[in-house]
Amino acid sequence: RFGHAGVSGNGGQGQVNMDDIFSRFSDIFGGGGGQGGSPFESIFGGGGGRGRQRPKGQRGSDLRVKVPLNMEEIYDGVNKKIKLTRFATCDTCSGVGASSADGYRTCTTCNGAGEIRRQAGGGFFQQIMVSACPTCQGEGRVISNACGTCHGEGRTEISEVIDVRIPGGITEGMQITMRSKGNSGKRGGAPGDLIILVEETPHEHFERHGDDVIYELWLNFGDAALGTSVEVPTLGGGKTRFKISAGTQSGKIFKLKGKGFPIVNGYGRGDQLIQAHVWIPQTLSRDEKAALERFQGSPNFAPSPTSTDKGFFQRIKDMFS
Repeated sequence: RFGHAGVSGNGGQGQVNMDDIFSRFSDIFGGGGGQGGSPFESIFGGGGGRGRQRPKGQRGSDLRVKVPLNMEEIYDGVNKKIKLTRFATCDTCSGVGASSADGYRTCTTCNGAGEIRRQAGGGFFQQIMVSACPTCQGEGRVISNACGTCHGEGRTEISEVIDVRIPGGITEGMQITMRSKGNSGKRGGAPGDLIILVEETPHEHFERHGDDVIYELWLNFGDAALGTSVEVPTLGGGKTRFKISAGTQSGKIFKLKGKGFPIVNGYGRGDQLIQAHVWIPQTLSRDEKAALERFQGSPNFAPSPTSTDKGFFQRIKDMFS
């Protein structure tokens, strides 16, 4: 506050106490040196760890499960039952690991402090290294009379079926986290989480691009030239009929609005994109070949693309833009 003079004790309002300065930070950030101790006690080893809260057991590990989903399940969302094997809190000892309330003794390594202190350096600057006791893992006590069911672990292995709701529109690589559904912790520690990884299986007729679903429609030469009405399947079930205009070129993309996947964390749905492909016959009878040869030189059969007849790369760009 008063610069160099303030630190030396000559700045304005008397002596400046370094603990008073850092106590301001304690007020802002939630305390520093424990119960009444200064931040210097935490840094340089004072206070004896009075404000340190001993951990309760060890946190359980997370579980990761892959769930395969087909496009129909992703389209509407689905409820899945997942069978898994995990560690659960021991019913006999309620997770404490001891057979009774007096089944503990003070840890002789840390004498009940739950931490080990080592002094490093010399002279005026000395550093106190504090770490959790390796014997009791910071609890300050060890089990002297273990539970006969879990043998001091505080947890046992079980098989369980969990109901999970998979939202519609979820994509491969996304994960769903179910809090506290993982392995239970040792001796009363907090449980881990269950992490569900989505795996999307290929579909026989559809492909996916983001929130849109793509369907490839094959047309014969006559239908593409004369126009027709076709019926295509939709991912939501059933079929939809729409009109193919005369002169449809191979590669043209039709759009069924709102027939795609739900938008995760948003509103609405994607679209179903139908890409038309004109099938060119690979074998022709004598009469068919003769009929086509009569029109081979016709001006209407000569390629004459316009600005609306886009090339392959432009169609792909437009489709996914």
